[in-house]
Amino acid sequence: MKRQAQSRVSVLLALVTAGVVAIFVFGEPSTTAAPQSNFVGGEPTRPDSSDMRALRLRFEAGVRSNWHSHAGWQILAAEEGRGRTQARGGEIIELVPGGRPVFAPAGLVHWHGASPDEHVVQLTILGGGDGGPTSWMEPVSEEDYRGQ
Repeated sequence: MKRQAQSRVSVLLALVTAGVVAIFVFGEPSTTAAPQSNFVGGEPTRPDSSDMRALRLRFEAGVRSNWHSHAGWQILAAEEGRGRTQARGGEIIELVPGGRPVFAPAGLVHWHGASPDEHVVQLTILGGGDGGPTSWMEPVSEEDYRGQ
């Protein structure tokens, strides 16, 4: 009798193990009849993005980078506070949460940082340029920073 109970337990464990393995191999059973796509007209592909990186920088009020350029492109946006950026010879662009991101192509000499009276948490996405170095230049003058 004891041997028969052990046999039943062994069979039960084997069935449970087979079920768990099936879920891992084939996925959880679906309760819907037909899967739906989250896209219309086809599924997008994922091109290689190994040359991209993203980071957050917090600049306190009045803090800004020196003039510089990147080997690749850069996208800047504000997550919090108020920031600024400017391409050499261009107008100052305000960075505000929900505002339009700013694109800087490779080689564009520019600076970015906080507004004079408010910090900014800046979102930065860098891409292209094969990881080339940033070319750092002179500090941004008070006149340039204040748009004078």
